[in-house]
Amino acid sequence: MKVLDLQCANQHGFEGWFASEDDFHAQLGRGLVTCPLCGDAHIEKKLSAPRLNLKVPRGEPAVAPAAEAAAPVAVRPELQARMVDALRQLVSQSEDVGERFATEARAMHEGEIERRNIRGRTTPQEALALLEDGIDVLPLPDLPIIKETLQ
Repeated sequence: MKVLDLQCANQHGFEGWFASEDDFHAQLGRGLVTCPLCGDAHIEKKLSAPRLNLKVPRGEPAVAPAAEAAAPVAVRPELQARMVDALRQLVSQSEDVGERFATEARAMHEGEIERRNIRGRTTPQEALALLEDGIDVLPLPDLPIIKETLQ
């Protein structure tokens, strides 16, 4: 089994497990390898160091590899997975009001309708106007993976 470090054109890093290098290239050629976060099919294999199980003498602290310590936070798979889980939780606990987001948020803020967790779409200008009026909004990425489960 080959475990490869992969990255899409949007700089999302993830692992792929393949029977062999040829299997990876075959699946990539057929468009079967896509980013689990954004669905991008433009995938490249990243350099990765082999894992070496070397014993560290007692009393000496184990030193983390320099490449791992310097890795950007944005591409660490465990943090991406936590981010996707948090976004899924937000989506599951809110109502999608679509294009009515700004109208609904204002109505709740002014006490015209009952408060509830909502999500939807609005323009950047309208989102800024909501913030200036003291209405809390949080822009979220519209990633297909948030509404699906990975298997």
